[in-house]
Amino acid sequence: MTGTEEGVKGERRQKLITGPGILLLWLYGVMVVGAVSRSAVQIATDFHKAPLAYSLSALAGLVYGFITYSLVRGGETARRAALVCCAAELVGVLAVGAWTLAEPSAFPDATVWSDFGMGYLFIPVILPVTAIFWLVRARRAAAA
Repeated sequence: MTGTEEGVKGERRQKLITGPGILLLWLYGVMVVGAVSRSAVQIATDFHKAPLAYSLSALAGLVYGFITYSLVRGGETARRAALVCCAAELVGVLAVGAWTLAEPSAFPDATVWSDFGMGYLFIPVILPVTAIFWLVRARRAAAA
């Protein structure tokens, strides 16, 4: 079956990691590792220094992890969940990015989303936009 697989109840799940979806999966996987490992070390060693920044990095890692899982899982429910998480991720990146520029003293240390993800080559702001586009396109392809 190209582009689909059997679900638990015999339903056909639309695969989300075909074509450009494979690149999204890889990028989200890298972001999971980067955000989770960074926040784990920061929380374990210097949490008192910047608790908000380190907690936001941990939250970003969890969001990236859920999106990665949803992309692998496939199906309409996973696609919708990933779409909601990507939208929330984009809002978070834009809010934290603007906040770090407007009031740098609020973040004594950077988060994954600081300065719109500048420390991560702006991938945190580009990735959700690309993923939203891909997930909407995947739904249209499944409906056709």
